Amino acid sequence: MRPAPTILHLDMDAFFAAAEQAAKPSLRGKPVVVGGLGPRGVVATASYEARRFGVHSAMPMAQARRLCPNAAYLVPRFPLYRMVSDQVMNLLGLLSPLVEPLSLDEAFVDLEAGGAADDSRTAREAGERLRRDILTVTGLTGSVGLAPSKMLAKIASEQAKPDGLVLIEPGTERDLLGPMPVRTLPGVGPATGEHLRRAGMTTVADLAGAGEDELVRLLGRAHGGAIFRMAMGRDDRPVVAERDAKSVSVEDTFDVDLHDRVRIRTEVERLADRCVRRLRASGHSGRTIVLKVRRFDFSTLTRSETLRGPTDDPAVVREAAARLLEAVDTTGGVRLLGVGVSGLADYTQEDLFAQAAVGDRHEEGPEAAPPRQPPPVQERPPAGEIRPAAERHWAAGQDVRHADHGAGWVQGSGLGRVTVRFEEPWSALPGRVRTFAVDDPRLEPSDPLPLVRPPEGQSSWPASRPRPRSPEDPVPEPGPSASSPGGGGAVGRSGGVGRSRP
Repeated sequence: MRPAPTILHLDMDAFFAAAEQAAKPSLRGKPVVVGGLGPRGVVATASYEARRFGVHSAMPMAQARRLCPNAAYLVPRFPLYRMVSDQVMNLLGLLSPLVEPLSLDEAFVDLEAGGAADDSRTAREAGERLRRDILTVTGLTGSVGLAPSKMLAKIASEQAKPDGLVLIEPGTERDLLGPMPVRTLPGVGPATGEHLRRAGMTTVADLAGAGEDELVRLLGRAHGGAIFRMAMGRDDRPVVAERDAKSVSVEDTFDVDLHDRVRIRTEVERLADRCVRRLRASGHSGRTIVLKVRRFDFSTLTRSETLRGPTDDPAVVREAAARLLEAVDTTGGVRLLGVGVSGLADYTQEDLFAQAAVGDRHEEGPEAAPPRQPPPVQERPPAGEIRPAAERHWAAGQDVRHADHGAGWVQGSGLGRVTVRFEEPWSALPGRVRTFAVDDPRLEPSDPLPLVRPPEGQSSWPASRPRPRSPEDPVPEPGPSASSPGGGGAVGRSGGVGRSRP
């Protein structure tokens, strides 16, 4: 345990739902639920307005609809969430080289390692500055916990929610932890919690009072010893910077099983394009193309093909993924599709064999098949051209653009019609609503808009902060042998816990 509260834990507030509310002025202040909308869908995130009705993460969507029937139910828009997450992680990277992302909206930061803080005062200043910068850059709020250990920093950020900062002073951890339930500690899940309850231990103070020997007897040497140390407030786990990626992959789970072969292939090609964008943003190329298919019966198949050399050419990855799909029987339906690239390199080797996608195929799973000749790749229609009916699926919350009305999002669709609300994140008022035929050639899917529009000719990035390269920045086309670029408030609570709010 370090002598100063220089470990920071950031947790964005109701991240997916808050991003949707920021992107859609008509939903601000209203209950929003993000998740799978199909019969087996679950809640990914609920806005604070929806939580008042009892809706929470991991709840079956059908139950959420019963509790809060008037909420806006939207599918996740991961391109938007990744864009905002990248902005937040870039801000964290300015504080320290030691940033440990836990998810798109959560991370630990070692402030001491980056020289951003070495005592309570400077730690609080760094935390408050981070919250202001996040609001400026993304328009969203995050909660910050500061403490001398990772466990306590995470507890502090939970206490800070929503949109606050809590600092736990060293030496106060025993008093703070004592009355908390045992499930507060990392490593105490439902089964362990029930086991401890039957032994008469329901609070962290009970665990500390029982002693290490008793916890080892109940839970085993490794687990019991670790839980006892946590109960005593001792946590020496370091902040570990994100390791170099060994692969890049993307995947999508579908609310309703896909059966149409054309639609399945189209989804694979779109995933391949997304994967290459992430690959290039990371400054890598790769040799092995991987296709993942989860079928209707939950069986998961993996197919891979290794090229003669690394590539970051979207056409090569798209064609390889499409060939791999040919070896998979999808007649029963597909729940999930994924495309990945492994065998990463820091440059793109100009190899005619690789660019022609000639390589050795390695197949796994029950349906291995001999190599086949590459099938012809279907030309995807350019923007503005009517797509096949199998592709004209409009999901609630989806970004769209209409040739006459501009940017908007799908409110709902069915019976051959789609209803769109036309508004942008910076619209002063809720936008107008229009209904179209699902195959209207003037209506096209669109990329998400940024949540904050900077003044014309300016950037929303804080002027005092150096701007890092964004994964969304254009990536130069690689040439032969070229690299592929890839202030604080006063302590307001007893027990050493201080909370600040704007």
